[in-house]
Amino acid sequence: MSTHDGLGLIKILDVRITYNEIHRTIRSTATKIRDEFGPDIMIAIGGGGFFPARVLRTFLKTPCRKNIPIQAIGLSLYEELGTALTNGLPSTEQKVGKEVVRTQWLDFSTLGHTPLLGRRILIVDEVDDTRTTLSYAVAELEKDVKAQLEKLSEDERKKLDPTEFAIFVVHNKDKPKSAQIPDHVKYFAGKTIGDQWVDYPWEATDIDEHERLANSSSEQLTEVLV
Repeated sequence: MSTHDGLGLIKILDVRITYNEIHRTIRSTATKIRDEFGPDIMIAIGGGGFFPARVLRTFLKTPCRKNIPIQAIGLSLYEELGTALTNGLPSTEQKVGKEVVRTQWLDFSTLGHTPLLGRRILIVDEVDDTRTTLSYAVAELEKDVKAQLEKLSEDERKKLDPTEFAIFVVHNKDKPKSAQIPDHVKYFAGKTIGDQWVDYPWEATDIDEHERLANSSSEQLTEVLV
């Protein structure tokens, strides 16, 4: 349920979901990610991608092999303007930013001489809303790959496996997108949902109250079959 006030503000009744729901959604998608892509590094977009990436790593774990490393980047698009009450329940007022702000990037010193080259890189976030942040992340990481390739000789480049990118989001909103993802980037979504504002548990200051409201609310995620 959403309204627009004509000033770029979006007022949407929160749909609260629990850690358990997110855990189950990630579990249901993990086998497909492993079989169709098999990442050897994950890049979590903070802050919403941190928890999904950590849970996903558990399900992608291969016996007798090291855990998949997780790196973090910080990108911001939404501007939070405060909270209000809608139908007696808290709702969130957000202004959709027009550009992505980079707040944190990869620490290449921890990833070796050619940190991204020849890797199968899975970008992880909690939600694909306008797709602007995901598109930015892919474009900037591909620039990093190009810059690293330019430092190698032609013979060194020939010996490398291709660098591949994929995306995993817990929720993809079924709505027009403001940006696109290149066709060569694989895309995985735990669920495709309606255009609802999702209130994630890691944003809660009182997790017990969050779970109580999530379990008692009549507002639920509207899953879209694709």
